[in-house]
Amino acid sequence: MPGTPDTARVEIPTRTLVHALVHGDGSVDTGELYTVAGALGMSDQQVRLCVKRLVAEGRFTHEGRGRKAVLRATEDARRTLEPNVEFVRHAFRQDRGEAPWDGAWRLVAFAIPESARSARDALRDTIVWLGGAALHGGLYACANDWTELISAEAHRLGVSAAVTQLTSRDLRIGAIDQPRALAAKLWPLDEIAGRYARLLEVVRPRLTRLESGTDFTDVELLTIGVELGVEFSRAIEPDPLLPPELLPTPWPGRQARALLTRTWSTLSKQDRTNTTNRLYRLYENLSHP
Repeated sequence: MPGTPDTARVEIPTRTLVHALVHGDGSVDTGELYTVAGALGMSDQQVRLCVKRLVAEGRFTHEGRGRKAVLRATEDARRTLEPNVEFVRHAFRQDRGEAPWDGAWRLVAFAIPESARSARDALRDTIVWLGGAALHGGLYACANDWTELISAEAHRLGVSAAVTQLTSRDLRIGAIDQPRALAAKLWPLDEIAGRYARLLEVVRPRLTRLESGTDFTDVELLTIGVELGVEFSRAIEPDPLLPPELLPTPWPGRQARALLTRTWSTLSKQDRTNTTNRLYRLYENLSHP
């Protein structure tokens, strides 16, 4: 993208671009898809092959031909594509000091037999996605209250009887018992901080361009929006959103989210046709009380 330093360029897989351009009704305008893909340096053939794979996997249906075609996400695909708004909302509440840590560790243990391996794997994936860190095989810890979320997932998978949850204010690993030291041992904080540092590298030059007074086309604004959304997802999805009391200070996650909020606001003011609105519609006002 003209005016964007090489170090701030965002690598966007074609599949991720398709997901980013899904409208509220689950549709994707392929004309728009090809145009934005071209702006990101993707070839038409690259896009066609990706669309073919997504349809073959049953994630999208395909209506029409060429750039006038419409893709429609299937129900299962839409469920997985919707970002966890409550997760993002919690991050911003932490940034505002509205979600202090209560000093309690939440633990979950499970013993699910090999005969239910798929359920076991799905539960483990959910636990990790919710910010759980492994203490031992089948035993995970989290600093946030995930009780209802874990219970709901265990019920959905039909393994509630094999799952045990407890809360403790006394967690020790070897000789480590101080909360901040425990957090540093259990979660890869340097890696998480690095993802937010990368997000800042991406956001800063785009905010500078948006605030320069330059007029942007719809495609340019949409391209910037996709890049911001993709890099934000890369940063926040692996983030366990530990309470500030457990994190090093200063923490780049808070700084990155604040700058991203400012950039989204500036982008929105530039967008006179609401071209980019769907990219952040679910996050709208999440950064405000």
